[in-house]
Amino acid sequence: MEERYIASIDLGTAKFGLCVARVKGDDVQVVYYKETPSAGIRASVVQNPMKASVPLRKAIEEAENELMIKILQVVVGMPRSDVRQETATGGILRSNPDEYITEEEVENLKAMALESYPLSDVDSQIMYGAVAQSFSIDDQIQLVENDVVGTLSKELEGNFKVFIGSRRATTAVDKIFNSMGIAIAKKYFLPDVVAKTVLTEEDRQNGVALVDIGAGVTSVAIYQGGVMRSYDAIPFGGKTITGDLRTECSISEDLAERIKLKFGACMPGKLASLSEKVLQIRLTEPYKEVSVKYISEVIDARCREIIDAVLFYIQESGLAKSLRSGIVLTGGGASLVNFANLFKEISGYEVRIGFPRHLFSASVGAGIYDPSATSAIGMILAAKDDRMPDCVTRPAPVWADAPEAEPVQEEDEETVEATEGFFVPDPTYNEGEQGTLIPEEEYGEEPGAVEEPVEEKKAEKEKKKKKEPKAPRKPKAASMFWKNLSNNVKTGLLNFYDEMTKEDE
Repeated sequence: MEERYIASIDLGTAKFGLCVARVKGDDVQVVYYKETPSAGIRASVVQNPMKASVPLRKAIEEAENELMIKILQVVVGMPRSDVRQETATGGILRSNPDEYITEEEVENLKAMALESYPLSDVDSQIMYGAVAQSFSIDDQIQLVENDVVGTLSKELEGNFKVFIGSRRATTAVDKIFNSMGIAIAKKYFLPDVVAKTVLTEEDRQNGVALVDIGAGVTSVAIYQGGVMRSYDAIPFGGKTITGDLRTECSISEDLAERIKLKFGACMPGKLASLSEKVLQIRLTEPYKEVSVKYISEVIDARCREIIDAVLFYIQESGLAKSLRSGIVLTGGGASLVNFANLFKEISGYEVRIGFPRHLFSASVGAGIYDPSATSAIGMILAAKDDRMPDCVTRPAPVWADAPEAEPVQEEDEETVEATEGFFVPDPTYNEGEQGTLIPEEEYGEEPGAVEEPVEEKKAEKEKKKKKEPKAPRKPKAASMFWKNLSNNVKTGLLNFYDEMTKEDE
């Protein structure tokens, strides 16, 4: 099965989340994930494309250098704020009622409903997406998509929730990536893809409110019967809390963010001994002192405001009594200490933090399983199901451009000159030359150096190298051995003869 890569970018108010995954069939392996501080984005909407493109370009180049790839296209998320929901309907008269209703027919009906929905201002509005609410056939109504596929009917009607947003916001996203020469493969409506990453099928069936707390936007998506029934967004989130700390403590936004992440918590009455600690901010003389309890009080006040707004939208949806699975918090703001406990105390619902479910493998560390990574991961999984083509190119291996090696001509057996002494195979030879032997003394001095055995070849070499006369050959080890042996025998015989002569005298 063919392997491909998918790249997703979460364009957040406070950070860009860039994720790259290797996909092979249904197997997804995340090979890169990193969050980079963003710029030019406000409440999840790109306000300044030129300013936003600077850190985004740097983040993409860093990923390309680390993975040694070139990103050609990406999947991105649409803004979560300034989105309104409307109801759309559509119906078709089937040509062959004796055939099963297929998924393709359902998708065609959804596309027809979107195309026929009248936008009040085509120049400033655009469809972000649609979610099928129910379907009707000849003798049944209120069927969900999974139930209507495979039935028989003459007519097919559907009810849809359509989500309408700002055309200018999507145009700004296009502008950013066009300037970098990167195509946008698809734009996703984030609440739905995040829900499939965080929530189980039981959660969506029983009723649950998914609260995604970002830096600039807090969104509320309510599921019941396996379908998203309502969506709303609040134009403030974690960055608003940082702004409160910056104002109340008269410090920079960067320092306020670091204090929030390290010491921030809700419910100051439950901090125990931590509330008695005092922070010394060494920016002025004398040092500014701020107690952790006061920091918690500032954070707690803003968090209660966010919770009240979320509960208001849940009541407005008419599904407040249908949330048997309670409330699931996700996004970067969900990790704030005691926030889930405060939410549970005020709302009365069961509240938990939603992490990316283990629908993939990862080789990039623990950050990929944090609530802040749910949007980037959700788009990867959605693109995998949509059979997104390969989003990157990989450089050819180094050996791909190398010239082909010339074939080695093997010497005939007749040209090999026999030499005296012991022989050992040369381990530096390749597999095809393992049978070649060289003298032991030559192997010890220079492995792999084989003397040319043919006299004609020697003459040619001597002509080419006239500057330095060739050194005389050393006698072979075996020849020297026999020569030395015979001399020793002669010397021994002479000595023996002299001794015998002395004894006779």
